[in-house]
Amino acid sequence: MDEHDSMSCHELVEAITDYLEGALPPADRERLDVHLAGCPGCLAYLDQVRLTIRLTGRLTEDSLPALAHDELMAAFRTWRSGRTT
Repeated sequence: MDEHDSMSCHELVEAITDYLEGALPPADRERLDVHLAGCPGCLAYLDQVRLTIRLTGRLTEDSLPALAHDELMAAFRTWRSGRTT
């Protein structure tokens, strides 16, 4: 793989969800793996995304404080209606 085949940090961020879901084409997965092997920042980013996925999987509606629940619901309603703040 030469320098023209290398993946940029921006491309990695754009592809990380497909990477984690196993949905990247083999050539792109190889490019991403090569990039991760030489980029500590992107490797840290991947670890953060994995941790976020693991921790958010533990959240339940009942585990949120009432104020946080209300703020999230208000933000969702605003987003869903297409309004901006």
